[in-house]
Amino acid sequence: MNFPLVTDPFFYAVAIPAVLLLGISKSGFGAGFGSLAVPLMALAVTVPEAAAMLMPVLLLMDLMSVTALRKDVDWPLIRFLLPFGLLGTVVGASLFRVLDPRVVAGIVGVFTLVFLAQRLLFPPRPDSAPPPRWLGAILTVASGFTSFISHAGGPPLSAYAIPLRLPPLTFAATFAVFFFVINLSKWIPYAWLGLLDTRNLATSLALLPFAPIGVMMGVRLARRVKPALFYRLVYLGMFLTGCKLVWDGFLAR
Repeated sequence: MNFPLVTDPFFYAVAIPAVLLLGISKSGFGAGFGSLAVPLMALAVTVPEAAAMLMPVLLLMDLMSVTALRKDVDWPLIRFLLPFGLLGTVVGASLFRVLDPRVVAGIVGVFTLVFLAQRLLFPPRPDSAPPPRWLGAILTVASGFTSFISHAGGPPLSAYAIPLRLPPLTFAATFAVFFFVINLSKWIPYAWLGLLDTRNLATSLALLPFAPIGVMMGVRLARRVKPALFYRLVYLGMFLTGCKLVWDGFLAR
């Protein structure tokens, strides 16, 4: 049986690096690098197609990341975050057909760059209080929403999680569990929206072998990189993501 998967070589030239970046993001660097996956793939296919093709890839990556990092999860934080993240996916599913994914991506990009500018221009003191929970709730709803639209949920959640100053492994593990549940919740709405067709799923299977490579690279980095360097890499990923999303959302026409 022949599956009608994408055969364009250019698609794989951008999709394979996108999958590797997404895998690395599962170590906690998802604050930035992982959000580049859909914009990269959108150079060759539409944003909804790219998001759908990544669903099986994300499932495998999430399972690997949760298995590798499960002992370091901040479970009280997860219990706080998940209800708001799931609410965001409900909002995303409800508005998916009426929103332009590129505009949503552009808004996420602006938010990401503003957050980075605030952190660099007004760095927090070591004794500064963690962000208020009401802000965490808003940012987590935004994370679930942007995750549903274009798998770009990392930057909003990071804006809340980074000031908590979690150890790198705790940061990585908590992100892994959060997005495992969020991504799992998207399967039924994606099917209802008609995105999980044979072509998208067959193409996803072709990309699946690259998923473990990216995850193993990311988990290895998370275990070896010092906290200061870890967060510098997170900031770099957020900067690159912000620039790319702003370009795609408002400048590339």
